[in-house]
Amino acid sequence: MRKLLCIVLCCASMFVAAQEKKMLTPADAAYQNRAVYPQRKAVQWQGNSDSYVYTAPDGKSLLSQKVGAKSATTLITLDRLNEYSKMAGYSEMNRIPSLNWMSESTAYYYRMVEEQNIGVFVLDIKEGKVEQLTTIPSVAENITFCAASLRVAYTIDNNLFVADRNGNRQLTTNPEGVVAGQSVHRNEFAIDGGIFWSPNGKKLAYYLMDQTMVTDYPLVDVTTRIATLKNEKYPMAGMTSHEVTLMVYDCESQKTIAVQTGEPKEQYLTAVTWNNDSKKIYIGILNRGQNHLMFNEYSAKDGKFDHTIFEDRDEQYVEPVGPAHFVPGSTTQFIWCAQRDGYYHLYLHNVKGGEPKQLTKGNFVVTEFNGFDDAGDFYFTSTEVSPLERHLYKQNIKSGKRTKLTVAHGTHSGLLSASGKHFIDFYSSTDVPYNIDINTNGKKACNFWQAEDPLAEYNLGETTIGQLQSEDGQTLYTRLIKPYNFDPNRKYPVIVYVYGGPHAQLITDSWLADAGIYLNYLAQEGFVVWTLDNRGSADRGEAFEQVIHRQCGQAEMRDQMVGIEYLKTLPFVDAERIGVDGWSYGGFMTTTLKLNHPEVFKVAVAGGPVIDWKYYEIMYGERYMDTPQENPEGYELTSLINQVDKLEGKLMIIHCTTDPTVVWQHSLSFVQACIEHGKLLDYFVYPGHDHNVMGPDRTHLIMKISQYFKENL
Repeated sequence: MRKLLCIVLCCASMFVAAQEKKMLTPADAAYQNRAVYPQRKAVQWQGNSDSYVYTAPDGKSLLSQKVGAKSATTLITLDRLNEYSKMAGYSEMNRIPSLNWMSESTAYYYRMVEEQNIGVFVLDIKEGKVEQLTTIPSVAENITFCAASLRVAYTIDNNLFVADRNGNRQLTTNPEGVVAGQSVHRNEFAIDGGIFWSPNGKKLAYYLMDQTMVTDYPLVDVTTRIATLKNEKYPMAGMTSHEVTLMVYDCESQKTIAVQTGEPKEQYLTAVTWNNDSKKIYIGILNRGQNHLMFNEYSAKDGKFDHTIFEDRDEQYVEPVGPAHFVPGSTTQFIWCAQRDGYYHLYLHNVKGGEPKQLTKGNFVVTEFNGFDDAGDFYFTSTEVSPLERHLYKQNIKSGKRTKLTVAHGTHSGLLSASGKHFIDFYSSTDVPYNIDINTNGKKACNFWQAEDPLAEYNLGETTIGQLQSEDGQTLYTRLIKPYNFDPNRKYPVIVYVYGGPHAQLITDSWLADAGIYLNYLAQEGFVVWTLDNRGSADRGEAFEQVIHRQCGQAEMRDQMVGIEYLKTLPFVDAERIGVDGWSYGGFMTTTLKLNHPEVFKVAVAGGPVIDWKYYEIMYGERYMDTPQENPEGYELTSLINQVDKLEGKLMIIHCTTDPTVVWQHSLSFVQACIEHGKLLDYFVYPGHDHNVMGPDRTHLIMKISQYFKENL
């Protein structure tokens, strides 16, 4: 039985005529107008203290306030900071730089010191001085500071460097196709960097990725008079992948060793973690088939394999979601997040092996590990209250006693103080645009910031969150946005906005129910805008997500059609005028829905769509589809090239010409198939953009999409 839980977010005032309010513009929907987004305020903990710091409204002083105090004190002014700088021989600054706190009185920061150079500085407020540690080139990337040793690692092009008071040292001299110190495996497996300092700062682990065996994929820059070729290393599903080694550099001996992760070379090195003693390093070794993970211990001195601490296997796939978290003061116990009982939960492991202790349990997902305190508690964020919400909890490692720390409904993100006694609670909800509270032991100490509703004076329609059921009885959350001048006696066209793939959830208890400005702009233009988070989307557990394995798009499509059947029951929906819109995996879903249900979807706009999974990269593609050799039936079933003959009505595909994620070949192959089958297709490209259209050109994209729906729907 279908249930509909209606949460009213916003509607036109009964006392102010709609036409007197403001209208959203394509530029608003394209992130070009900051005024339509909730104003945010930066705040952070002052090192290891129980005080938080923030910039004064005039931007010329930094304020510090102890938790529970009624007022703040001035920590440092811009004038005083410039005095310190001049005393050390450096030029003045026109604003307080972004400070990264190392202790209650010391922080490091970066600033330009001369043409094409960045200075790395340490501010010591207690001593009243500024010291420049070193200088790095302004072209440096992946800059990673180590507070324990006051060293900085960074990359230039494919090589890795380390800088300290004694100067800059180049650690690698790599040939073309070999990359050091950068993210590997195309940022999958929670990998977002390639530099890992040891806790004592004396050793530096880093990824070394050899891509010389990977096929070059041509990306063409058409902005030059003679188009310029840029080759991208792009291993497609079933083809040869890159080979990764973890290296460890000893800053004192200046020697580098390779961690001996063994064969086969085509494997994934994930979850790199240092032991608290800096003597051991751990790597999650995931096989290319992504169904077997070994968490191994290695010596940081010589790189030799010690032993496997645990193994995780899954018939579909194992997806590690982060490093291990060693218990403070311990060299043996650590917390690991894994999906072993159907949901991502936390487990207490010992490096010596043995059965782990499951710390969290239930039909919910742990979405983030937030840290430890000094009282034996750990902190995490989960969906225990609802899949739509995120709340922060603390739990005692020994007793298992758990306390919910955040109260207000919504989506919370917590920043712990060093002691763990306090946290900064950043959150929004369907009725709170953006809020920051200072929290002590689960109780609000004060409200630090409450943003005003930036859309209070705009014409917004009513938004509702609802529930439907999938064919296997699982809850599917939905969101419906009505036009601001909604007339229940009219029939409205509908735009279905879809993503549908892993790692994304479109509907949450957050500002605008996570719809953003774009979808509200489309509703303002006279459309009912509908979204359904189908099976396969994020943070709902293993059964919900893995149903798509080896057959992407199929269960997702059936769930989307459950939403369509519901829409047809609404008296204000014109079932003859339903369109669908999506980008990336959403572009794949949009095209899939259009081809398989032309009787329902009159108009479709697919941006950057995956057309055939054999053209997609191996890390993401093989997790969900296996290789083309292992799963030929699945690749045949999901290929949209094979379904071109079913195309009816209006379909516009949009693609960026230098897309390195869903390469241009996807949609071009679809165009060619349309030509061969005599099918008419609308097609538009954005030269020089990557996987999406950002910057000022995004306004044009919004105009293009909305115009297409207006003309055809």
